Amino acid sequence: MSNAQDEVINTLGLDGKRKNSGLRWGVAIAVVAVAGFVILRSGAPAVDQVQYVTQPAQRGALIVTVTATGTLQPTNQVDVGSEVSGIIQDVFVDFNDVVTAGQIIAQLDTQTLDARLASSRAALAVAQASLAQTEATVVEARAKTERSRELAKRNLVSVQSLETDEAASLRAEAAVQSANAQVTANQASLKEAQTALAKAVIRSPIDGVIISREVDPGQTMAAAFEAPVLFIVAEDLQRMQLHLDIDESDIGQVREGQQATFRVDAFPGREFEARITSVRFNPREVNNIVTYETVLTVDNPDLLLRPGMTATADILVSEMNNVLLVPNQALRFLPTEEAALTAAAGEKVWVEQNGSAVSIPVTVGFTNGEFSEISGGNITTDTAVIVDIEREARSQASGGGPF
Repeated sequence: MSNAQDEVINTLGLDGKRKNSGLRWGVAIAVVAVAGFVILRSGAPAVDQVQYVTQPAQRGALIVTVTATGTLQPTNQVDVGSEVSGIIQDVFVDFNDVVTAGQIIAQLDTQTLDARLASSRAALAVAQASLAQTEATVVEARAKTERSRELAKRNLVSVQSLETDEAASLRAEAAVQSANAQVTANQASLKEAQTALAKAVIRSPIDGVIISREVDPGQTMAAAFEAPVLFIVAEDLQRMQLHLDIDESDIGQVREGQQATFRVDAFPGREFEARITSVRFNPREVNNIVTYETVLTVDNPDLLLRPGMTATADILVSEMNNVLLVPNQALRFLPTEEAALTAAAGEKVWVEQNGSAVSIPVTVGFTNGEFSEISGGNITTDTAVIVDIEREARSQASGGGPF
């Protein structure tokens, strides 16, 4: 007989003398029953005890910002090119040089342009001489026609001879018009040659700084279909622009005049100030993400910021004081699947009442991503709103019993 059987017999007050076969079967049944009860007791299914994690609503300041990235650019940047083809003879500026409007920054070789100018002048001179010759012919033809008319009145010349002289006079006048047109054409060619020669001298169009130089002496410029870029001149870099790409979900909160701070990798831990001057309507779509370009002005008195730097900016959208705030977790909390089905019915928070979660409708205002402004619903300072659930397992059996 096992130790468990002996323990049961002792408990029931039975001694070894009364251990007959019937008793042994009874004891065995009792032992099995006890063992089964112990097993059921130790392996009873657990029941979840719901415990709500809460956080109090508080009054405080709420600063709402929109974060975006972009690049720094000069306020005004001009690509300086060459409208004429030729070989670069001299370059008078280099990177970072300060230039003024009209300053000569490069010079093309002008041998070909000089020859073209001389040819145009010669062609004009020929045309002008031809014009003078045709004008003299007109004078001669008109005089001959007048004599023929006088002689024809006295029947001293034939009508046919008069008609021939009149036709010659008309042809002479037409030749004058053609010569005049040729002179005009040659004058235009001469002016074009003079302009080309003048454009062989490359000048800065604005006051600024040379931020790019794309040519060296001896390099050939071919201005066939578009003017090649020789230099990039940026206007005063003490005042720059920050071009941001604002996500379409945030663009409704952004407007002109808002202040912003931004950071660049070149100066970690330092913030620079900017102000929005333009929010453009033209959308940009990259990888199915729609953004809108927003331009901010930046003061750069120390010239620390440079064109092309990547910046991360925080635009101040709203700043409020003494507003009622709850964690965003409280607005996302749903205690049951049934509550999730009705979540679209409106904005709400949940509070604990008598061990159960009870929803309270509220009006949600601005958010900074962590806290949100709310109003209504009898939510006051220090009201404990539910943000999460902690579940602790406990045995279904309550303890106690005959054993």
